[in-house]
Amino acid sequence: MTIILPADYHAQAILETNRITCIRPEDALHQDIRPMRIGILNIMPFGHKYEFNLLHPLGLSIIQVDPVWIKLHSHTYHSTDKEHIEALYVSYEDAIKNAPLDGLIITGAPIEHIPFEEVQYWQEVKEILLDAKHKCPSTLGICWGAFALAYLEGVDKYNYPQKLFGVFEIENLYRYHPITGVMDDISWCPQSRLAGLDDRLMEEAQKEGKFNLLGYGKETGYVIFETPDHRFVMHSGHPEYNSQRLVYEAERDRGNPTVPPAANFDSDNPANRWRGHRNQFFGQWLKYCYTSVSLQQR
Repeated sequence: MTIILPADYHAQAILETNRITCIRPEDALHQDIRPMRIGILNIMPFGHKYEFNLLHPLGLSIIQVDPVWIKLHSHTYHSTDKEHIEALYVSYEDAIKNAPLDGLIITGAPIEHIPFEEVQYWQEVKEILLDAKHKCPSTLGICWGAFALAYLEGVDKYNYPQKLFGVFEIENLYRYHPITGVMDDISWCPQSRLAGLDDRLMEEAQKEGKFNLLGYGKETGYVIFETPDHRFVMHSGHPEYNSQRLVYEAERDRGNPTVPPAANFDSDNPANRWRGHRNQFFGQWLKYCYTSVSLQQR
């Protein structure tokens, strides 16, 4: 349960409070373990604050993780400290220059209501994802990142009249799958999005052999799905969110007519009922990446 971080990383204390062992890169070299290099294309607002949401579940894994934070040339990081980006983040080209990535995560972004071709940095994201599809064991897309991967596979999102916001039940559709197989039959997961995927199109895509459908909710539609080769794994919710992130978004959007109060979540008593779903989902995805890399090295 170890994650490799620079000596002065801003969230180290809170990670260690949450039972995550943090070590410096030079210390990791002395351990007889090759860490998993997990690329993280982080395009969430206030990205430096969001980082903890991913480092926490990744750091709970028994596998040693070396996070490689990736920035876009074509994106201006208005809400994230510029010095932080310059100190910690690298381009995708630099991320893979000396060693391959063992997995890649693309985060959400507050642009799910905008057509992909109108997103300023879409062409660069597209090129990264298509390259990773051939070079990386698995790419995990979260929220908008999931929609981006689905779009590359031929299924486009559509906009909701009102934001889907809150915590919702998800049914496990594939109980023998390497990622979802260990998860509960019914679990909870946060959703915070203005768009979704049409159930009919998703079911047609499965019949055509484009997707395996892994998780479904009555209010959410198909939430967890993948390409049959496991190269693209998609989760249109926000399993990585902690309770305080939902509280923050509820307060931020209070009074917005397109954002209803958070469903199945009380901001005054922010109980977390999806922690197990989060930990198992990210843990099993990491295990899948680790197994794939191990088999390639034989």
